[in-house]
Amino acid sequence: MPAADTVFLGGPVATMDPAGSFTDAVAVREGRIVALGHAEATALVSGRTEVVELRGRLLLPGLQDAHVHPLYGGLQRIRCDLTDSASEAECLRRVAEYAAANPRVEWILGGGWEMGLFAGGCPSSTALDEVTGDRPALLINEDQHGAWVNSAALRRAGVHRDTPDPPGGRVERDHHGRPTGTLHETAVDLVSKHVPPTPDSEYLRALSEGQRHLHERGVTAWHDAILGSYLGYPDPLDYYRQLDGGNLLTGRVTGSLWWNRTRGLEQVPELTHRSRTTVGNRFGTRSVKIMLDGVCENFTAAMLRPYLHGHGHGIAYVPQPELDEVVRVLDAAGFGVHFHAVGDLAVRQALDAVDAARNANGPSANRHQIAHLQVVDPADLPRFAELGVIANIQAEWAHNDTAMLELTAPYLGRERYNQQYPFRTLLDSGALLAAGSDWPVSEAAPMRAVHTAVNRTEPGDDRWPLLPEQSLELADALAATTIGSARAHHLEGHTGSVERGKCADLTLLDRNPFELPLTEIGETGVDLTMVGGRVVHSSGR
Repeated sequence: MPAADTVFLGGPVATMDPAGSFTDAVAVREGRIVALGHAEATALVSGRTEVVELRGRLLLPGLQDAHVHPLYGGLQRIRCDLTDSASEAECLRRVAEYAAANPRVEWILGGGWEMGLFAGGCPSSTALDEVTGDRPALLINEDQHGAWVNSAALRRAGVHRDTPDPPGGRVERDHHGRPTGTLHETAVDLVSKHVPPTPDSEYLRALSEGQRHLHERGVTAWHDAILGSYLGYPDPLDYYRQLDGGNLLTGRVTGSLWWNRTRGLEQVPELTHRSRTTVGNRFGTRSVKIMLDGVCENFTAAMLRPYLHGHGHGIAYVPQPELDEVVRVLDAAGFGVHFHAVGDLAVRQALDAVDAARNANGPSANRHQIAHLQVVDPADLPRFAELGVIANIQAEWAHNDTAMLELTAPYLGRERYNQQYPFRTLLDSGALLAAGSDWPVSEAAPMRAVHTAVNRTEPGDDRWPLLPEQSLELADALAATTIGSARAHHLEGHTGSVERGKCADLTLLDRNPFELPLTEIGETGVDLTMVGGRVVHSSGR
């Protein structure tokens, strides 16, 4: 056989093949895996072969993010980034520093703030006014379901005491009815539509930064969960096309076209056309995203029973009869449906809609999936396997933090607290798990998410675990992040496992997490990321 371009020697290599086997060497030629094991791989070494000594570091199939927003995350990184702020004071300090460093920027844009840092989860325009002055500010929160705005932004948008809440959203108000600076869900659009247009060059730079950041974290393929306009963000589709057309898209990307719930079935032919015309070298879409509810922290996640203390049932965005018809038509058109469902009512709605589609259309290979799955009624857990619905988990959310302990648990009550993020029960029932970060809602850090899935605590957090009986074994968490995510988006024929003939999409960790104490898994970093035999990230080690 011709010599290999790259050979990884010295094991361990977790193949994530159906047997869950390990080997000790991998050879790569012309972008594909051509040999496994020391004897086969070393036979292909020549003077032109790059030999990478693993030295005990774990080599994996490329990590995949099954639910992420790289354009949003990239914009946050190049704008006023409040990610990982530890307090309200730090958020304000960062805003002040950004405002001072960018005196010619008309609007102060960015985000990443966490609701748990603010009293009641709602920051105020008054505090933001002190550091922004008369320049309008719009800062999207960490979960991408709301925004923090200052008084100048509210004035520009004409939002005042008599402004009604829009359908599917809420303006936070004081006891006089005056807006206080926090906008929930679709209420963000009241302000975001007044932001001046952003140059395409900035969006391209943001998407490129998002891609670079994902590669840095070991991600070789991802699923962009919103290809459409949302919360003032543009549709990423054309920016992906431009990168792909210029051979600048270095990851493998699938995506979900956005379902506009203010419209009806007339948009299906448009979605079909968009899907057919987006197939590129490393980019394509076969699914549609339907947002069914919001999030628990602001009482917009849709619940079977009301939140405690008078906060209602949440918001179910799509009535069940309408949802059943939409999913039936999309399924018949060959689309998988990627549902956003946080509350137990939304999860049931999604499962019922898929069930109705199967009864009408028969079984399909469309790979419908439900993302987030914070609260799932026990009666619905076995239905994932029965219906072939993929559980798209965001494992980094499955822990006790301030948002959980102060903004969520007191309003769910003990019974529903014990129904959160049921990863182990889903896996044991036969459901396929895929794993996504939902970055920038949470970090684009697959190994941190793996740590949380295994420990049900964040790295370095000494709080008690969130329902430790729902923890995953390390091998299962890694499988969700590799072959599980590949299967979710029809990529498993080429990626997701280390097997001869598959694409050389590989991630080299800086250590072997299988040899670490479970509480140290989250410290694992990434030394090298390879896509199609090309190194797209290297730490230099």
